[in-house]
Amino acid sequence: MAYTRGNLAVQPKRKQEANPLYREKTKVVTRRRVLPLQEKLLYMLTLGAFILVAASLIWRYVHIYDLNMQAQILDSEIASNKKQIATYKMEKQTLEQTIVPRAKEMGFVVPSEESTIYVPLSSQATDKAGK
Repeated sequence: MAYTRGNLAVQPKRKQEANPLYREKTKVVTRRRVLPLQEKLLYMLTLGAFILVAASLIWRYVHIYDLNMQAQILDSEIASNKKQIATYKMEKQTLEQTIVPRAKEMGFVVPSEESTIYVPLSSQATDKAGK
């Protein structure tokens, strides 16, 4: 007798069936599996959490961008104001240099340092100060 328990090479041949009366047909039916309600809710909550995190990050980046734009605008305004201050300082210096000659042209006299200037009080000045 041949050894057939573990050796496939010496398996006995199967009998072929004669024409069966009916022919077997296999039909593959695929059903869409519907997710349970709890699992759908879990997915929706997870998606909602991701959307909230993304929206908060985007909002922060927009806020930072806005702050940067405001800082740039302020820097440009500061630079233009510094230029204007420099021109005003130059005008001040030129006006300070022209005060004494213009005063002499108008007939004003520079008082000596030793002299004291007295300004008489008017009645209107005392009335305003007293009230």
